[in-house]
Amino acid sequence: MPGGVNSPVRAFKNINGNPIFFKKAEGPYLYDADGNRYVDYIGSWGPMILGHSHPDIVNAIKKQAELGTSYGAPTSLESDVASLIIKSVPSIEKIRMVNSGTEATMSAIRLARGFTNRNKIIKFDGCYHGHVDSLLIKAGSGVSTFGLPDSPGIPEDLAKHTITCPYNDTEAFIEIFNSVKDDLATVIVEPIAGNMGFVPGTKKFLQTIRTYTESNNSLLMFDEVMSGFRVSLGGAQEIYNIKPDLTALGKVIGGGLPVGAFGGKKEIMNYLAPEGPVYQAGTLSGNPLAMAAGATLLNLLIAQNPYKVLEEKAKLILDQMKEIMTSSGIPFSTNQIGGMFGFFFSEKLPNNIDDVSKTNDEMFSSFINACIGNGIYFAPSKYEAGFISATHGDAEIDKTLEVINKIVKTGEINK
Repeated sequence: MPGGVNSPVRAFKNINGNPIFFKKAEGPYLYDADGNRYVDYIGSWGPMILGHSHPDIVNAIKKQAELGTSYGAPTSLESDVASLIIKSVPSIEKIRMVNSGTEATMSAIRLARGFTNRNKIIKFDGCYHGHVDSLLIKAGSGVSTFGLPDSPGIPEDLAKHTITCPYNDTEAFIEIFNSVKDDLATVIVEPIAGNMGFVPGTKKFLQTIRTYTESNNSLLMFDEVMSGFRVSLGGAQEIYNIKPDLTALGKVIGGGLPVGAFGGKKEIMNYLAPEGPVYQAGTLSGNPLAMAAGATLLNLLIAQNPYKVLEEKAKLILDQMKEIMTSSGIPFSTNQIGGMFGFFFSEKLPNNIDDVSKTNDEMFSSFINACIGNGIYFAPSKYEAGFISATHGDAEIDKTLEVINKIVKTGEINK
């Protein structure tokens, strides 16, 4: 495997570390191949919102596996998950299941172009929408980690149809929008950016995008692969009270199994084959194992609505972290919505990818390595968000803060 991993951020290169190989996970904990235990603040990058190996989800997977792992044909489970999503996210009237967040954004872009009969798209610097050629331009996440604003292998003829704009810069967006609006199919944005650390869009910024796209018959696409069902039951769009035309989902809706989906207004989704002319297909789309896990988790989230509790837990940890850091003269800032959060080694809270890139790399790297060495597992990149689960209790939070306090007091953060 290139780099020994199947996704670049797992290589730990930007913190000068070695990848950890895990063999087990339960509740708020991960266990590596050597038997070490870690309090996990990644949660498989979001979907473990109720903790690892939730018994109801495990049982649902086991039950379905006994009936078959894949049919390559429709199942009622797909309709169950679709109904739960539509019930929770008002902007989604119809939905198509796929196998990953990347596949969701890729397919939704094609649909937007087919529906509008236009070519160009606007995306925002630092927003990562998967490794789609059209969208891997000034992306965040692993691309920023490795200093690759663009990836080799993307033809210039394709890239020219993707126009990038600074995130949270309303004036720049209006100027760029006006320059390409006649051929603008869609604007795609992470309303809460989770691949430049954790940087929420401002209400003014997101509402401006909605207003301008609507007036131009261009589509607004929210990439909620990370924030969907993570920051609230209705995702970021519920928090901001903004309805996009299309939404990309993933992670949580599969209960931890590979899954993605995109959905939106009926008249747009009806443009997809077999009802319409825009082709999209997938052999394993709506896989029954993923649908069984996803339906179980979504039903639990609807019943429990854990978002207020998750927000309180994350706030407690972040507030205490900031107090520990700043009292020792370490520049530190934090942000969160629900159980999704970010922290930065800078006094100023970042507002875009340029701000994040200027935060202190050496402090971040030394802090993360020290945390991992003491059994606390935060994301190994400053360009990744963190996540807390409903199973993180007082013992895990106290342990986390105890370790952080020790790291600071013993001078393990390189200043």
